[in-house]
Amino acid sequence: MTTLRSAFRTVVADALRALWSHLWPAPLSERPRNRRYLRERMIALPLLAVVAAASFGWAYAQVRGDSAALRDSFGPALGDLADAEMSLRIADREAEESLRAGEAVQLSGLSKRYRTRTTRATQSLNQVARSGALTTAERQELDVVSGLVADYGTWISFAQNNVGDTALRNAGLSYARSMLCSTPGPAKKDDKDGYPPCEAAAGSASDATAVVDRISTLESRLRGRLADRAALGGGVIAASAVAAVALALLVSGLWRTQFFVHHRLHLRVSVPLLIAALPLLAVPFLTADAVLAHRAQQRVVTTAGDLTGRTSPGIESTVDEEPFGPRNPLLISALEEDITTDLDAGRLSSLDGVTPWVAPVGVLAAALMGATLHGYRREYVLISRSGAAV
Repeated sequence: MTTLRSAFRTVVADALRALWSHLWPAPLSERPRNRRYLRERMIALPLLAVVAAASFGWAYAQVRGDSAALRDSFGPALGDLADAEMSLRIADREAEESLRAGEAVQLSGLSKRYRTRTTRATQSLNQVARSGALTTAERQELDVVSGLVADYGTWISFAQNNVGDTALRNAGLSYARSMLCSTPGPAKKDDKDGYPPCEAAAGSASDATAVVDRISTLESRLRGRLADRAALGGGVIAASAVAAVALALLVSGLWRTQFFVHHRLHLRVSVPLLIAALPLLAVPFLTADAVLAHRAQQRVVTTAGDLTGRTSPGIESTVDEEPFGPRNPLLISALEEDITTDLDAGRLSSLDGVTPWVAPVGVLAAALMGATLHGYRREYVLISRSGAAV
């Protein structure tokens, strides 16, 4: 045990001494001997390469992974939640208007838009469940929402079956609407786009009981997590700082080592060290790719706010009424396309698939540096004007 501790302390001391030589190089008048210099570089350069590759690779993978999560999971889930909410509100008005026809609705049935929108709402909720963006508790909440949507349809059917009895029809419609919204307004007090208002329940998010309230709560939580994924976390910032320092020291150390090899070992250039330094050429491109991805993520946060806060049944109904008309920029489908477009444009496509290779390539470069310097250290030829052996 004592021997292992001593060896560990020796290795740590050598590593710290080698790194210190990068931060505070010896004066020219105190040039180190060849063997000592190569020994320090044999420890410092591979160590810096591993630290830089690990920290930079992890930070880059986090940024790229966040973009993938926003594009494949969070964005579609928010879009489907918004679509489910708007579809249910559209279906609610359609049910009311159909029931106004009286007994004729028993023959013709509820409108096609009602059937289409209720089916679409159910499908959207199922897609949210498969998105992978929800936590276990939120998944359970979504199951409750799906059950309430089914019950809502049951009470609308009750109102349809009793359309000849005004009291039963109104009771069924009112109860169905109370399941949809916590504070539904009277039919005559429609909002600006012609649809009955569906206000959120007062109090905390845990007070949500109706379908729209529960969907709004899920949207709020999901939007918060989306913003967290789009922000640079403390871990990414710290890893980026470590990578920047390690890369700066590594580039300086490689340059000084090449200078040493040229003047002290009388080699024009060390080809293996040049090969080991080639991965450094990819760092600016990877950094630019990460910056583009982060900017795109910030734009997605804004679009997500529009997706859950500025859409309305009136805007969404234009898709049914004018399928070939001009597209409103606040349509749910248009906003979802904006999210996908921003995230696709916020990257260098030529670097797709590079993320898993950043750290392994850095480790291979570190191994090549260590092997090369070890070989120089064993087989170096001292050329000195004084002819002294070192």
